[in-house]
Amino acid sequence: MSMFCFQCQETAKGTGCEVRGVCGKTEEVAKLQDLLIYTTKGIAEVMTKGNLDAAAHNGLNHEVLKSLFITITNANFDDRAIVQQITKMIELRNELKKQVSGIPFSDAANFEVNDKASMLEKASAIGVLSCENEDVRSLREMIIYGIKGMAAYTHHALNIGKEDPAIYEFIYEGLAATLEDTLTADDLVALTLKTGELGVTAMALLDAANTSRYGNPEITTVDIGVRNNPGILISGHDLTDLEQLLEQTKGTGIDVYTHSEMLPAHYYPAFKKYDNFAGNYGGSWWKQVTEFETFNGPILFTTNCIVPPKSEEIRARIFTSGASGYPGCTHIEADKNGKKDFSAIIEMAKACKPPTEIESGNIVGGFAHNQVFAVADKVVDAVKSGAIKKFFVMAGCDGRMKSREYYTEFAEKLPKDTVILTAGCAKYRYNKLNLGDIGGIPRVLDAGQCNDSYSLAVIALKLKEVFELEDINQLPIAFNIAWYEQKAVIVLLALLYLGVKNIHLGPTLPGFLSPNVAKVLVETFGIAGIGDVEDDIQLFMAN
Repeated sequence: MSMFCFQCQETAKGTGCEVRGVCGKTEEVAKLQDLLIYTTKGIAEVMTKGNLDAAAHNGLNHEVLKSLFITITNANFDDRAIVQQITKMIELRNELKKQVSGIPFSDAANFEVNDKASMLEKASAIGVLSCENEDVRSLREMIIYGIKGMAAYTHHALNIGKEDPAIYEFIYEGLAATLEDTLTADDLVALTLKTGELGVTAMALLDAANTSRYGNPEITTVDIGVRNNPGILISGHDLTDLEQLLEQTKGTGIDVYTHSEMLPAHYYPAFKKYDNFAGNYGGSWWKQVTEFETFNGPILFTTNCIVPPKSEEIRARIFTSGASGYPGCTHIEADKNGKKDFSAIIEMAKACKPPTEIESGNIVGGFAHNQVFAVADKVVDAVKSGAIKKFFVMAGCDGRMKSREYYTEFAEKLPKDTVILTAGCAKYRYNKLNLGDIGGIPRVLDAGQCNDSYSLAVIALKLKEVFELEDINQLPIAFNIAWYEQKAVIVLLALLYLGVKNIHLGPTLPGFLSPNVAKVLVETFGIAGIGDVEDDIQLFMAN
């Protein structure tokens, strides 16, 4: 069986990549990632059937999080790193099995591979299409993708020292269930909603972790120009890597710039003390193909989203950390205390010329739930007076497809008495537009990274309470969300668990939804795709 992957929005023909991933991963890497997931399923089966306590297996829990994170779209393209992780997980699985006896396990908990060749051979037999029933396959994959997103957020919280055993318990429950052929479609639908429930738990955990360490995000103006010093560009989502980089670059004459999803780091009070925290460079993740050329200095990837570099010169300037990886790029691991040595990046930066300016001006963000609550009276008064007619949640992901111009046009054509609530890199489609304000309230309120979609849910629930409504769907809030990868999947499932209905999802519906599963989502939750901008705005405003 050749590779098959349909976990991201840009999957080939909207049905699945079969030769090479649109993301750039090879067939070999795709198969190794499949086998890594299969191995974690085997571990999950041992944990659940053996009735083992997740809280007593923290070392294993952390490796499971890393394994899941490695397989997220655009996170890790390094076949050697994935082979190494598969080997480690099989060893951990076999040690785990010694704690239980007399329990029959599936192949996922028993198979053995000795080298890369045997791994690839095994992967060919256990890939996505090995589940023949397309509806069961669709529901299983949606659960797995939700768990991948959940694992990413849990991994970030873990780096700050925050954990919740309930999340690990569910990850094992959910992964093990995807091996169970006796589960009905109804069972899997229920498990999908439970995935959303634990997704809320994971995002709340990360929110608490970030704010306890770095403070509550504040309304902040971020410079998008450049200075005259050499710079380091940091991309991805992990704030602990940024913290360590800023500490290690103090007084060196090196400026640090954020890229893509790292932009919201500027909103946290703890980072404002660093004079060399210069601003944000460029736009969304996919624009790195050209923006890395003009940045001139080294780039640090703390997580996804990596695009295969165009040249060896750029590859030589890329460093990876955590679950991310790319062949030929220097990977920086943490020591046993979580400390990372970024001296190689700093030394490279000293020898590079300053970034080339590609734009100037600034953007404003920092509208997480705590900040919005601080101006809640002003927001409520604007709604009651009719100054704000509707809020549009336009959170989620950006991507390369030309069809995503829809979101820029949608933002531009929205009535002037509407406000956009956003989080994630989808905001780059409109956060540099001059959309004005309503009585001092900006018409684009950026809550932060994709995980900060949790803030948007908290804001909605608070407004429901303030207006004394019984149902969150009675609020003047519409959801027009763009998705790309698995962290967006867990955000979607979290919103469904919270009872949000009539979400529009685009620019295309997921390729992993079978027709029958898509029908269930439409009929039960009102999920819909996007259409013509003006028609969609008219529909949203009428409802």
